[in-house]
Amino acid sequence: MVKTIRDDQPRTYFDCTKCPAFCCSIYERVQVTKRDITRLAKHFGVSFEAARRRYTKQWEGERILKKVEDVIFAETCMFLDQEKRGCTIYHARPGVCREYPDRVRCAYYDVLQFERRQQADETVIPLVQITFREVKKGPEVDDKCERVWEWEPEEK
Repeated sequence: MVKTIRDDQPRTYFDCTKCPAFCCSIYERVQVTKRDITRLAKHFGVSFEAARRRYTKQWEGERILKKVEDVIFAETCMFLDQEKRGCTIYHARPGVCREYPDRVRCAYYDVLQFERRQQADETVIPLVQITFREVKKGPEVDDKCERVWEWEPEEK
């Protein structure tokens, strides 16, 4: 079957094969479901329990994929081919990986392309770190906050 591209199909503005696998490396965890573990078990020809023990671990109340040391980032998904920077279990990857980035643009690819243009060097890899923290809710503007200015629509 030949796949045809029609004008109403969404375009993508990223190329995963040109990325150092930010999505596999900079998140602290990749959550997996029972369905994901079942998919891994089938892919490797092992039991559900064997797949759960070998490829996942418990982390703060959720089941996640194990990670390993990485040659570029501090650590990465255990299933990332660190030389080719591609997924070794692509057809068995977890649901969260299947959905990523779930839009026509990938923010990490945009950062990568921007930095490479700015540095005039196609080998540059910006090191990105995702940090989650709690933010206390408060008034939008007070004397301790900088006011956020928004563009007003131009008058016609």
